[in-house]
Amino acid sequence: MIATKYSMHTRSKTTRWLTLGAVIGPILFTLTWIILGFISPGYPLWDLWIAPYSAISQPISGLGLGITAPYMNAAFILTGVLTIAGAIGIYRNISEEGATKRWRYILLLALPGLGTIMDGVFNLESMMLHNLGFLLVLSVIVSFPIIGSQLRNIPGWQQFGRRLILGGPLTLVLAVLYFATFNPEAAGAGIGIGGLTQRLLIVQIHVWYVALGWKTFYMD
Repeated sequence: MIATKYSMHTRSKTTRWLTLGAVIGPILFTLTWIILGFISPGYPLWDLWIAPYSAISQPISGLGLGITAPYMNAAFILTGVLTIAGAIGIYRNISEEGATKRWRYILLLALPGLGTIMDGVFNLESMMLHNLGFLLVLSVIVSFPIIGSQLRNIPGWQQFGRRLILGGPLTLVLAVLYFATFNPEAAGAGIGIGGLTQRLLIVQIHVWYVALGWKTFYMD
């Protein structure tokens, strides 16, 4: 009995700390692209040299090429791993759900983490797989309303759940804005605001993860 209680207490502490992955990952990712955006002199893309690098017109993934590539791609992968760890920690701390349902929600919450890892492994020159990773990040358009609907039925999570439901439509609007403003040729020429709208989209998604992880870490 004592061993069982100790095991449960240890697991509880471990999973509680795992939730901080959802906080640390997005912060790490944001700081990385901000810092590297100032450092990057430009980047090679196939037979082109894109310079200077502009955070306003060019995507974050441009930092995954050239001299900044090792750092940006490492940040992609580490952020993805931390996001998945955070997803596991968040739902293992919500005891109102059974194990099967918890793992379904963990999968929904972890998909963007998997997509972020893919974007770190496959850079812009592996366009198809890189874009697939980005689409997995955008899966929150569907998963946020699903998770929010579930959370609003759990004591202490009702208000947060109602807000998270709105995170899906908000992400959709920002994704449409990004795709409407991003043009690869214009970005290569340093024209347009596609880089800015992409950053707005990604930061908005990350804010929800930070809020989820922070609230879970400090909940009773």
